[in-house]
Amino acid sequence: MADEITAGSIISSGVGYGLTVAVGFIFCLVMMLVTWSLRRYNSEKQTSDQFTTAGHTLKSGIIAASVVSTWTWAATLLQSSSIAYRYGVSGPLWYSAGAVVQIALFSAIAIELKRRAPNAHTFLEVIRARYGPATHMVYMTFCCFTNILVTTMLLTAGGAVIELLTGANAAATIFLFPIGVVVYTLFGGIKATFITDYLNVLAIIVIVFVFAFSAYTANSIIGSPARMWELLTELAEERPLDGNAGGSYLTVRSQGGIEFFVINIIGNFGTVFLDNGYYNKAIAAAPDEALPGYVMGGVAWLAVPWLCATTMGLSALVLEKYPVWPTYPNRLAEADVTAGLVLPNAAVALLGRGGAVATLVLIFMAIMSTYSSELISVSSICTYDIYKTYINPKATNKHLMRVNYIGMSLFAAAMGGVSVLFHYTGVSMGYLYLLMGIMISSAVIPAAMTLLWAGQSWAAATFSPILGLICAVLGWLLISRYRYGDLSVDSTGRQFPTMIGNIIALFSPVLFIPLLTFVPPFKPQRYDWKSMMEIKKIEDDSSDSDIEPVIPDLTPQQIAEAEAARHARLDRAAKWSRWICAFLAIVLLVLWPLPMYGSAYIFSKKFFTGWVVVGMIWLFVTSALVIVLPVYEGRRTISTVVRSACKDLFGMRSGRSAAVKRGQADGLACNDSHSAGDSTPETAVVETEKR
Repeated sequence: MADEITAGSIISSGVGYGLTVAVGFIFCLVMMLVTWSLRRYNSEKQTSDQFTTAGHTLKSGIIAASVVSTWTWAATLLQSSSIAYRYGVSGPLWYSAGAVVQIALFSAIAIELKRRAPNAHTFLEVIRARYGPATHMVYMTFCCFTNILVTTMLLTAGGAVIELLTGANAAATIFLFPIGVVVYTLFGGIKATFITDYLNVLAIIVIVFVFAFSAYTANSIIGSPARMWELLTELAEERPLDGNAGGSYLTVRSQGGIEFFVINIIGNFGTVFLDNGYYNKAIAAAPDEALPGYVMGGVAWLAVPWLCATTMGLSALVLEKYPVWPTYPNRLAEADVTAGLVLPNAAVALLGRGGAVATLVLIFMAIMSTYSSELISVSSICTYDIYKTYINPKATNKHLMRVNYIGMSLFAAAMGGVSVLFHYTGVSMGYLYLLMGIMISSAVIPAAMTLLWAGQSWAAATFSPILGLICAVLGWLLISRYRYGDLSVDSTGRQFPTMIGNIIALFSPVLFIPLLTFVPPFKPQRYDWKSMMEIKKIEDDSSDSDIEPVIPDLTPQQIAEAEAARHARLDRAAKWSRWICAFLAIVLLVLWPLPMYGSAYIFSKKFFTGWVVVGMIWLFVTSALVIVLPVYEGRRTISTVVRSACKDLFGMRSGRSAAVKRGQADGLACNDSHSAGDSTPETAVVETEKR
């Protein structure tokens, strides 16, 4: 319509292009400065192992922050708000509960990875060590496809949001935005990714708080949770929601919502268990820190989509009846909802130009950390699983670093092209989100069994993902054709056929694995885990530094005692992880959502107010875990770097820093107890291994 106010008129396209490039390059400069400082003042050299694993020394606080940041990708904020817009208050619960349990369960896999293959650089190295090249190729394909799906979702969603808010061409921004991310990731490796994750999660939490307090305390139309409840109750009377109990937007009993819940659980198993980026983070963690890091990260993450979607998705429902809505008097088109444009429109309605700017920063932050993680994931696969394994087994550190750079750059360029293709063919973030479980989740269970069960046969590990994929795709397409009469983007993107495909993908290996393990001529494998333990680190062969590491003199008995103590701690952590995972899965998937779904309870005004307040309190707890804790854990390293930099700045330093002199290689948020003066045989072994 001619009088329609578009969100794109809020910010000029020139500003949009400028922000797209500037935000990436600002982060690029900051990360390059931080990385340079850690090298100069904290004795960190960028070897291939350091680039990919950060020396296996990161602590739980920074691991938790990284998990929250990486898992808060574009879909977390955009898709969750769209689901709230479609199904009401149940949407944020279905999204959050359905996506957090995977992180908690992954902590058990992370512990097993630390126990079984302490020197691995990628999860795929573990696959090859146990099953050989053929199986390695199968899982490499699934892992790379996971990286492709996640990256294209990030870029297509980011391009759509930027185009909506600024009018900047989506194809151009898809190529422009990642440049800065690629540069700082190339320069700093996974350590830069962790530091960026911390800064990203800080910005994301602040902006979510701004949205929540704006909607529930300051907005002239909403202004409080009680008023939001009244507006949603009035909306249900005017326009009842099909499939929801009583047509209400204030109930967890939602047919569409429960279908999405199933899709969400299954799809996100694939994007966690088959994304080498999460294994990279587990590998980078110090032995004691993987379990608490992942558990804290998962619990802390839940508050982000829950509060964000409860605020933005519900605000969109009630504000689209008022002139502040960007497309007033029209509702959002279904294609825009699928593309994830509910949140940016709601932000503009709440805060005007400020909301548009906040949304751009929010989406930049959400995309940046996950995109950087995907780059590291793919570059590590190219380096260790392709180049060193099949092309140049005797590759030196310099060769591997070169392949890291080349693989990362080629992947970034290719994903820009694929994302532009999807954008112009109408394949949006929402479509890819529903599709991802069908395409990758058949490899989840056999991949987990590789670390959890010594009996899984080579045939089961190799063929069950392929058979599961074939069955899932056939089920998805047949249901789409039977139910809707054709095979188009619209019919294949509906929830019911994608739900069926997702279910087949995840659970068909439950049938195939026993058949291919126990039914003759197949037989169980009696694996002793030794080949995983034999995976070796890449030794640092560089000679461009005059820093001589301080390696403690240890007797064989001290080394054996330290190793025994490390294994004992990991064994305890493995037992705890199973209990914690079982508890969280039961609470988040059964005890919390299902009674509310079965009772068809419609929220009262007081209950809804408490629902919102709990979300805010939970986000404050998240802030303590992922913002305050990493700074506290890394306080000595931060202090050392800042003091040394100040002395350099004022000409007070001579020679190397104290951190270098004592050979300390701790990075940001690494274990500060490893400093000189409190050395034990166990910490000395860790220091020796790091060097």
